[in-house]
Amino acid sequence: MIPVTAHVSIHENDISYDFVRASGPGGQHVNKVATAVQLRYNAKGLPAHVYKRLKSLAGKRMNASGDVLIQARRFKSQERNRQDALDRLIALIRKAAQKPKSRRKTRPTLASKERTLATKQHRGRLKKLRQRVDPSDR
Repeated sequence: MIPVTAHVSIHENDISYDFVRASGPGGQHVNKVATAVQLRYNAKGLPAHVYKRLKSLAGKRMNASGDVLIQARRFKSQERNRQDALDRLIALIRKAAQKPKSRRKTRPTLASKERTLATKQHRGRLKKLRQRVDPSDR
């Protein structure tokens, strides 16, 4: 079991790794060795509230069947890429497990309303001064 939070842990058997050839620089090594990692984790076993938030956080990384797919190809070593993918999965689940802070509705203060009105009146006076002067008013 891999502990994610105090209440959430994931089973190592639920994670599958696929190793593919990475793209990018690296010469012959990158063409011969499958160092990039595709981690697949079925998140259906998570608590419902965590799964729901994870679905919105993961976005395109989660498919319709509830599998989270994380690709790691940052490092040259297969083992470091595997650890990187696992760390990113744990970070994503930790973020989903945190309850979002509830938003408190606020209202503008009286002083801020007065400042807004004063600014609008000032802008109006400036624009009034830019108008063409009527010769009959002189």
